[in-house]
Amino acid sequence: MAIPDHHLTEGERRVRSFHPHWRTLAGPFAALVLIAAASGAGLWLVPGSFEYAGYARIAICAVALALLTVWSFAPYLRWKNTGYVLTTHRLTISSGVLNKATDEIPMARITTVGSGQTLIERLLGSGTLTVESAGERGPLVLRDIPRVQEVRGELFRLLEDASDGEPDTDAARR
Repeated sequence: MAIPDHHLTEGERRVRSFHPHWRTLAGPFAALVLIAAASGAGLWLVPGSFEYAGYARIAICAVALALLTVWSFAPYLRWKNTGYVLTTHRLTISSGVLNKATDEIPMARITTVGSGQTLIERLLGSGTLTVESAGERGPLVLRDIPRVQEVRGELFRLLEDASDGEPDTDAARR
């Protein structure tokens, strides 16, 4: 997903790879349904006897396609091209559709890990993960992380292993 296996260092193993939670696509999906319904109704309501009916239908389709691109297709591409990879040595966050940005935080530099969930996030199994590293950037806030408590637990295990100098083989196999 975010980093290919051939970019892993010797002895480094991928523990977990994931995208943001699917709930981030709820708005774009609702927009897709509403735009499709509205454009279908608009096409149906254009009278056949109207002199410029063909042009009106083309205009409705063009507007619908533009709205679908902005409100549904682009958010889907952003979701699909945002990935998180947790390995035995680092946390990698990559995002971008046309331009790609990748942030990597080595396990040895992570100082604090926190998580938070609203009621809806608890029901849907997502949350916000906050990672602080020994750097000048400040805390990194990752929103809409699926199974945030599991990710936080794995991150803690990997941090303990990094401080011990011995990777946990059970955590690396998951």
